[in-house]
Amino acid sequence: MAGFSPGKQWNALDLRDGEKKATNYSGKYSTHVFTERVQQVIEQHDLSKPMFLYLAFQAVHSPLQVPKRYMDPYNKTIKHKTRKTFAGMVSCMDEGIGNITQTLHDTGMWNNTVIVFSTDNGGPINVGANNWPLRGEKHSVWEGGVRGVGFVSGPVLSDDVRGTVNKEMIHVSDWFPTLVTGVAGMDLTGTKLDGFNVWDAIARKDTLSPRKEILHDIDPFYGRTIFTNESGIPCTDYNTSMHAAIRYGDWKLITGDPGFDRGCGWKPAPDSGINPPSIPVKPLNDTIWLFNITADPNEYNDLSKKHPEVVEELVSKLKAYQKTAVPVVWPAGDLKANPKLGDGAWGPWA
Repeated sequence: MAGFSPGKQWNALDLRDGEKKATNYSGKYSTHVFTERVQQVIEQHDLSKPMFLYLAFQAVHSPLQVPKRYMDPYNKTIKHKTRKTFAGMVSCMDEGIGNITQTLHDTGMWNNTVIVFSTDNGGPINVGANNWPLRGEKHSVWEGGVRGVGFVSGPVLSDDVRGTVNKEMIHVSDWFPTLVTGVAGMDLTGTKLDGFNVWDAIARKDTLSPRKEILHDIDPFYGRTIFTNESGIPCTDYNTSMHAAIRYGDWKLITGDPGFDRGCGWKPAPDSGINPPSIPVKPLNDTIWLFNITADPNEYNDLSKKHPEVVEELVSKLKAYQKTAVPVVWPAGDLKANPKLGDGAWGPWA
């Protein structure tokens, strides 16, 4: 915890039901707990009122744990224990989503429901995830770290888009205006937002997304350990040694340390028998990569030397973004955060 000496930590219950600590779920698998609670919320909902429900399962995420019965179906097909546990966790989550969907049908809500299912980032390879054939993993700006998959489902979607693959550019910040304006039909005029309403790009076949670029990251302190800074570290001007990535149209620029292996960042699933490609490792002082990410989503071919004009254009965009950055602050640790000073569970403090 920032501001404390190494090894200083508190252990406490980290589960609440509203504002009350939830103490009656000991020994229960969280995917089951969350699923059952969501079913209860749906069953008790007043159908005369709209409902927005956000469900963030703890699956699939480390620590990798799942009841044995969800792993057993993979005993003959997956020998790697970590991957088998991961697969079992996915199956359990899939079961939960199926149960929630059935509850929507049983209550008569399904016919007026839109379901959005999305990942938040690429998976960490060392704990069972796999992003093959994409390069990289979580915490990196390779596509294996930043390209998310998901789906949108529900009877409000027309037959000509159901079951189709949509590769339009969508960012997590787009979900708010998309759901509020595109789905619910509410007016956000005058609200300053970074996101776009991309509902038409989702619900209407062959409709382009209004989004043309994505700032994946600019982090001048990437890889550094900074424990405390109360006043904030002023953001310096951008330069190409900084950890950063931006997508603009078909182009993606990476600078600085991209994270997860500068050379061979492609990791096939264990026991797959696939040999990853071998790409020459860039010298440490060469900190610029450029890809046509539409034609080369696996990031095999660095085009930075071939298209310096594109590099210059995207670097100028990163410079402009960095000028809007606010100082970076790492608050000191606060002993008043100790759960023992409250009700014994993690929660807000003053």
